[in-house]
Amino acid sequence: MAKRSSIVKNEKKAAKADKFRQVRKELRNIIRNPSTSPEARYEAQVKLGNLPRYSLSTRVSNRCKITGRPRGYIRKFQMSRIAFREAASRGLLPGVIKASW
Repeated sequence: MAKRSSIVKNEKKAAKADKFRQVRKELRNIIRNPSTSPEARYEAQVKLGNLPRYSLSTRVSNRCKITGRPRGYIRKFQMSRIAFREAASRGLLPGVIKASW
């Protein structure tokens, strides 16, 4: 089980990234638009640079929903390999069967 503080910190990062997603998108569009004046582009760059650091979506890490483990994450099931294996062996994941060939 991951430290509770790490899980909470990651949840705060995700919330902040969601909050500023639209603002970042609009500022990036202004910067990328070739018809934007240099003054407006510079102003948008300054505003983008002044946004909180944790408003970046790349700062959010994928963590297991059950244990909070950051490594060995299976994106389709949103859990780590260890939690996935336990849940699959108990039959809690519909459609998942043990491989045999």
